[in-house]
Amino acid sequence: MDPQSATAQRSHAVCIPAPFQSHIGAMLKLAKLLYTKGFYISFVNTEYNHRRLLKSRGPQALNGIRGFQFLTITDGLPPTDVDSSQDTAALCDAVRKNMSAPFSDLISNLNRSASNSDVPPVTCIFSDGFVSVATNEAAQEFDIPIIHLWTIPICAFMGLKQYQMLKEKGLTPLKDTGYLTNGYQGTVIDWIPGTKNIKLWDLPAFSNTGPDNSFFNFAMDAVERARTASAMIVHTFDALESELLKALSSMFRRVYAIGPLSLLVKNLVKEEGPLKSIDCNLWREDTECLQWLGSKEPKSVLYVNFGSIANLTREELVEFAMGLANSKHPFLWIIRPDLVSGDSAVLPQEFIKETEGRSMLASWCPQEAVLDHLSTGGFLTHCGWNSIIESVSAGVPMLCWPSFGDQRSNCTYACSIWEIGLELSSVVKREEVERLVKELMEGDKGKQVKERITEWKKLAQEATNPNGSSSIEFEKLLNDLPT
Repeated sequence: MDPQSATAQRSHAVCIPAPFQSHIGAMLKLAKLLYTKGFYISFVNTEYNHRRLLKSRGPQALNGIRGFQFLTITDGLPPTDVDSSQDTAALCDAVRKNMSAPFSDLISNLNRSASNSDVPPVTCIFSDGFVSVATNEAAQEFDIPIIHLWTIPICAFMGLKQYQMLKEKGLTPLKDTGYLTNGYQGTVIDWIPGTKNIKLWDLPAFSNTGPDNSFFNFAMDAVERARTASAMIVHTFDALESELLKALSSMFRRVYAIGPLSLLVKNLVKEEGPLKSIDCNLWREDTECLQWLGSKEPKSVLYVNFGSIANLTREELVEFAMGLANSKHPFLWIIRPDLVSGDSAVLPQEFIKETEGRSMLASWCPQEAVLDHLSTGGFLTHCGWNSIIESVSAGVPMLCWPSFGDQRSNCTYACSIWEIGLELSSVVKREEVERLVKELMEGDKGKQVKERITEWKKLAQEATNPNGSSSIEFEKLLNDLPT
């Protein structure tokens, strides 16, 4: 039966992600899952990101399909046509100050027009946890259930939840670099439920900027507002974070571990259906890299991508480049236009000469397809959660170089707890890059992490099978929603 038949249209979910690439991607996957279960979907982007999506995917890309529409609200920032990620600090501030009223107006307009259109009134809001400051008020005003989607793992969420206590214990700000040498950041934190041997250094990196920093307060406030949600979804799966999931479930009502979302979508969304064509890449994808991968030996290529927000200095770019060149391994490197802070990504001539024939550079790519490709044997990543859980889903081991936010926690768990990655030092040196690329692709430690991530891939697949934990949790969430 058509999931959008007239009898199935009584549920209308408004889905609003945080205005960042990986957050949009995760929320869009959740929206697709809801659509397969009969929900009418209104997907809300900022006007800036809506324009970027049209630029990258074409003028008809966001026309939607029957029962699935795209809407916009302003972020309140000055308009610009620059094809790059917005300043993160300014955007967090804009979410807090500018988006609440436009979002309430959007809900009001949808409900007002419901009686004169095929669009049903809004019955629930699925909000990224990091924009709840802009969405909770509308949920209360219109008495609509709000479900927070957390696009970070529980280990990182639990770290963010410690921010208030860090302030009270005087453990922030951690500004002095001397802390690193005198062991202060190595202080073990023994009060976080579901964790063992976690240190200050392992917490999300916002904590390193102190309680007066806007990032610190933005993240702390977002986590505290989780208590106001009707339910919360965490993009993880039971086997991966079982102890942490038990601890979180004892603190909040209605916690659902639903992931990996990409595997659930593959299971529920028809390959030939119209929903498959809806995507959310903010940069135009270079699909030629898939043809290039097809010319390489199985498991021979290192995929390098630092995500949509993280920046490199000019010096870091050169050190990574020469380390990759000296490793002698083939690699696919995604160098987006704004990757290098305040400068263009100019690579050394010796790098270009050394890597000719065994490297490909692209500005953006279909990451899931790259990770799933038979030729991809490793992933050098910034440790964004979207990248890690997609790597787990594909069974691709990682070299981890965390930048900020939850990435520090993600790296610690990936390398020390789940044993699916090798960690690079924060100060990039070509010799270490060369050594660890070789270790990951051909060494004994590399073999060990390959075996471990193959095991986790199997568990992820089991979780997303029809009778798996994530599939059951998704159905439970739907059954628990008020009708």
